[in-house]
Amino acid sequence: MPVPAPLLEPALLAADPEGIAEVGRLVGELTSEAAKALRRRGGPLPPMTPTELAHVVDGQLPEGPLPAEGGGRNALLALARAYATYTVDLADPRAAAHLQPPALGVATATDVLASAFNASVDTWDSGPYAVELESRLVRALTALAGYGPRADGVLTPGGTASNLQALLIARDAALGARRDVRLLGLVGVDVQPVVYCSELAHFSVARACAVLGLGEDAVRPLPADADRRMAPETLERALAERAENELPIAVVATAGTTDYGSIDPLPELAAVARRHGARLHVDAAYGGGALFSDRLRPLLKGLEAADSITIDLHKTAWQPAAASVLLVREGTDLTASTGLRVAYLNPDDDGAAGYDGLLGHSLATTRRADALKVVATFLALGRRGVGALLDSCHDLALHAADAIKDHPRLELVATPVLTTVVFRYRPAEANRAHADAINGALRRRLLRQGRALIGRTDDLAGTSETGRVRLKLTLLNPQATKDDIQELLAAVDAAGRAVETEDYA
Repeated sequence: MPVPAPLLEPALLAADPEGIAEVGRLVGELTSEAAKALRRRGGPLPPMTPTELAHVVDGQLPEGPLPAEGGGRNALLALARAYATYTVDLADPRAAAHLQPPALGVATATDVLASAFNASVDTWDSGPYAVELESRLVRALTALAGYGPRADGVLTPGGTASNLQALLIARDAALGARRDVRLLGLVGVDVQPVVYCSELAHFSVARACAVLGLGEDAVRPLPADADRRMAPETLERALAERAENELPIAVVATAGTTDYGSIDPLPELAAVARRHGARLHVDAAYGGGALFSDRLRPLLKGLEAADSITIDLHKTAWQPAAASVLLVREGTDLTASTGLRVAYLNPDDDGAAGYDGLLGHSLATTRRADALKVVATFLALGRRGVGALLDSCHDLALHAADAIKDHPRLELVATPVLTTVVFRYRPAEANRAHADAINGALRRRLLRQGRALIGRTDDLAGTSETGRVRLKLTLLNPQATKDDIQELLAAVDAAGRAVETEDYA
């Protein structure tokens, strides 16, 4: 059946010589339409409720997202305008809620090439240059982390996937040495594998244990100290006092907690884990970017003692999602759990002849060439250039903390370590009992107005007077200024005062 005339150009294959040129034209037109829509924006979010936005989208897609007949170029341009109008604008300096930075232009543009050629790194012939790029990128990152020549790694879709694979390696390493162990859900349990982490560790640790058949109950969360870090003495005591049938397979330290950016004491935790025969995995999804900064790199002292490390390059290297990496000190650990060989993908004789892809490194099969955008970024900016972006955001966080200290209605909860600032709005004395409701409601008010996007969390140490709900700025826009921070805090103050006159909805 012939392709309908309006679709001829959009339907060209991207990597065809004519198709790649058409990609360039289409990208130019789509981004031009998006730029026009962005110039009409007044904040990081559309000023409407979720219900209102749902009605807008339904009106724009009267036949839904799968119409019987295509609308060609006009449909694409309309979609670009709508997307730019109603999506989050992470480049707006008032977008400061999540570990979700605006992507660098150099990485975004290069990522178009990765999509156009659609290479995969599972086999050498599915993406030869991409395979070579990822291998070299991983070697460079392992060296930067302080690992030796036997280290290896793999790019993954995100920190959750990296942490999952790290705990898979830890589980298999521990259970491989204990052939008597039978996992939960099978015929009895001789030994209970357990994982230790801070109470502030990412939820993906518990999720990974569930996926791996250990159960979320296998996680032993330890209370954080006053600096929101896992205390070595607390870990030592927990390991020493564990039940007789508990087998510690891993200690997960966090370098950059999601809520506070705090970094666990890595050298001391590594020593404790080693004494008790547990692997140390460092979840540096957030804080790993400090490796690129001469100023902040000392925060990661002891990282090289970890058995494995998670770093999210789509956080503090400003890459389009997704670009996470799992690094392992011993490369054989990586392939011990995933290094299967399949005749139609990576037969032994192809591997022996050098035609080996990266299938054995990953839980995935088809895997796009995410290394391309990362390598392009570092070739363009250099390590110090990327580190300077983080330094700029760190400066903003320190400025925000000082401004909050000086503000009569705001209270700083924790001194920034990386780029996260946790604080709260202090209601008037008569409303202090409703502090949680007011802090939550002021954030939603800002969302409805589309004026500012800030985060929130719960502080378990909160009292009845202060409440538990905290507000959070995660500052990952290196182009934001001190004036932008002042405007953001002024918006929080105004929203808080307005909410105090309402019913805290």
